[in-house]
Amino acid sequence: MSADIPSSQSQEMTDNEPGVQNPASTENVPSIPEDESQAEGQVSAPSDQDVDYAEPTDNEQSDENLLTAGTDQAGQDLVMSDQELVTDNEPVPLPIPNELALNFISSIDPKEDFKYLMFSDHLVTVSDTGKELGEFSVSIEPTKYHCKDAFLVHANSHGAVDNVPCGTSITCYVSPQLETLDQQHHEYVKLENCPLDRKTGIIKTEEGFIVNRIITQGQDVQRTSKTWSPESMKGFISEGSNLLLHRLLIEKTLPDDMHFISFDSDANLCDATYRGLNERTQTVQGVELPVIGIERTINSTVDLPTTWQSYFMSDCHLTNRVQVGSPVTMKLAEVPELIERDEEPPKPVFTKQPLNWEEDMQMYSKFLDRKEELKNDHAVYMHHHPELKALLADFLQFLLLRKPADVISFAADYFSAFSTTMPSQSPYLASNASTPFPASRTNTNIEKLKKSR
Repeated sequence: MSADIPSSQSQEMTDNEPGVQNPASTENVPSIPEDESQAEGQVSAPSDQDVDYAEPTDNEQSDENLLTAGTDQAGQDLVMSDQELVTDNEPVPLPIPNELALNFISSIDPKEDFKYLMFSDHLVTVSDTGKELGEFSVSIEPTKYHCKDAFLVHANSHGAVDNVPCGTSITCYVSPQLETLDQQHHEYVKLENCPLDRKTGIIKTEEGFIVNRIITQGQDVQRTSKTWSPESMKGFISEGSNLLLHRLLIEKTLPDDMHFISFDSDANLCDATYRGLNERTQTVQGVELPVIGIERTINSTVDLPTTWQSYFMSDCHLTNRVQVGSPVTMKLAEVPELIERDEEPPKPVFTKQPLNWEEDMQMYSKFLDRKEELKNDHAVYMHHHPELKALLADFLQFLLLRKPADVISFAADYFSAFSTTMPSQSPYLASNASTPFPASRTNTNIEKLKKSR
């Protein structure tokens, strides 16, 4: 959340880029640096003293062209590839996120964690004297990106310092895992004779992340393009996803020295550290609000670290944001309406009750209906098959006459005469001969009989 208005000399408008403050990274109006060569990328705005906007000389050009990483002939586009950016110095190893940061991303539950984070924040940017310099707003809403669930993050900051208009805007599509899908970042400072304009685009493709930058200072235009592999961008937090991450950290848990990766002012990958700040109170419209803080530090490999401190209400509304060392601050002007959380009642526990269907009038009625239905169905079947009654009567009479100890074997022997699959027995066998039918499932007599056929 860093949309700030550059100060009298030039303040960065992105969380990592010094020049025009970005709504996603800084929340204050840029301050006047004590040293004009304080950081590469800063843009000088008119101060309270008289300023001569005459065309800069060749020596002065390098001091004023702070937003560019290199200069070319006036009016000529400068395209720099990865090989052209190589210097004589040894390459700096790419930063990597720590395990705590990766575990935090993997623990995100899209259905629950983002439920209460879809709202807008509105703040004002004020100087250290209390003068209002501009406005800042940020909104997050659910959307679709290429038919997949995503979040649309939009931040905007505009204002004027010493009558010099300046501002920044961010439009970013973020996945539920905080991955940047598409981000467009625009910063500007409308100096009278040398307007500055910087546009940075990040697009995720199958090959990786493509970063395109266009920096315009007067008639001088600088263009750069670079592609980062998906492996090198693991744990990457852009300016847009940073806005969503801050709310998510307040919602889930305060960071304990989490290390993600981000871009510095020259779009170089660097370490981004998040840590929690002590709780304090902030007065808004005479109301004291308890707020929770998060500190974000961009540890550039080519410049000094840049730190921002943000404070939030318990419902994740942003109340204050400041860049450490800057005389300007973004503050909440009006107390927002608290976001009500849905209180889910505990799930009821049902104990198993014994079923006594005979005492249940409805179940007993169904039993009687089914009983009559089956009786009628059986009666109709027996009426159409009178041989069934004679067969059963004959078997029962024979059973009572012999009174065998093994009724199952006796029945198998009796009804085998009606089977076409069993071997025929000799009619001269004695009535008390042992039955060839099994008395149990483990009897192998049937298999022997089948082999003897």
